[in-house]
Amino acid sequence: MKIAIIGAGFAGLSSAKVLKQFGHDVQVFEKAADVGGVWSASRRYPGLRTQNNKDTYFLSDFPMPASYPEWPSGQQIQEYLASYARHFDLDPLVHLETEVLSAEPVGNSGWTLTVRNVRSGQTTEHSAEHLVVANGIFSEPFIPPYEGAQEFRAAGGRLCATSDFNNLEEARGKHVLVVGYGKSSCDVAAAVGEVAASNIVVARELLWKMPRKIMNVLNFKYLMLTRLGEGLFKYIEPKGFEKFLHGPGKALRNNMVSSLQSVATKQLKLKQLGLVPPGSFERIARSTVSLATDELYQQVKEGKTEIARECEITRLLERNGRPAAQLSDGRTVDADLVICGTGFRQTVPFFSDELQKQLTDERGNFLLYHQIHPMYVQRLSFCGYNSSFFSPLSAEIAALWIATLLMGELKLPPK
Repeated sequence: MKIAIIGAGFAGLSSAKVLKQFGHDVQVFEKAADVGGVWSASRRYPGLRTQNNKDTYFLSDFPMPASYPEWPSGQQIQEYLASYARHFDLDPLVHLETEVLSAEPVGNSGWTLTVRNVRSGQTTEHSAEHLVVANGIFSEPFIPPYEGAQEFRAAGGRLCATSDFNNLEEARGKHVLVVGYGKSSCDVAAAVGEVAASNIVVARELLWKMPRKIMNVLNFKYLMLTRLGEGLFKYIEPKGFEKFLHGPGKALRNNMVSSLQSVATKQLKLKQLGLVPPGSFERIARSTVSLATDELYQQVKEGKTEIARECEITRLLERNGRPAAQLSDGRTVDADLVICGTGFRQTVPFFSDELQKQLTDERGNFLLYHQIHPMYVQRLSFCGYNSSFFSPLSAEIAALWIATLLMGELKLPPK
């Protein structure tokens, strides 16, 4: 079958490799100049490294190099994916610097893709019998629509997402605001804090963070990346040991979570810094477990970085001919650079609004069986939308699931 894959990160490359092995004619379209997805040089912010250690973040038949550190850098992950593509002879299948402008279904027989060469601007059309969307859930950054943004930019200010901040020198000697308290915001803030004239993390809500090494000794993976660690946080329908932990064994579970909270609070010196998040430690699992950026807390202690908690930017503006920002705590501060780690839009930019509606519910959530298969759109699969702490493995299994579906070996349940 002729298959088009959009995106060349973990999901796109593993899909290409698996589907090629199953005998399909595969073409991959990637708008960046290199493979890697979120790890591409074009999207890599200073300080980027993995949340996972290297032995829980690789594709099953291609281990990370032994020379890599425990938590590889963004550049190392990109180089790993480039090596994966070379090893499995995927490079001839990948069209770099090729942006998919639109993907339209052709009845029930396939798809027409309109693509644009990023360098030349030339557009062409490609046809496919099946389409795999592997652009990822972290592809379209969301930047809040701040009042006064135009005035701010006219005064020389820059407003961007963390994935668009690729050169640390842009922050040297500048007044910087980093918006958000997730991993990307904290990583960027730690890098910026070493070179900026001032550095403020604007955190609407503080989140609990997990130290990479508990008490600077025990790797967090032995506590959190296990079935027991997963079971501490209640899922939609608890089963097996998890059901015990949230039933008869709840006292044991509560003690374990409370111990983790105490260790994190003490190790990161959260009380001394005034950075104890609200609520209990179990809130760490509301989205994804976020690892602490240790350097950031040291910078707060040294006065290099300020974390403005329960605070937001209420307006961007020009003040005395310079860019500035009003904060909800009543201050107006200089702000040459505002970097937003404020999440991503869950949209597929190359699909029409009509098609997007067929793929999502009334709240905009994707309606995908196993986070792979749409209910109402034919000859379409998603890979990499089943995000998890083990996202490379999740993507690879999704690719195998897609291959099996195309062979007619899966019996789908009623809609």
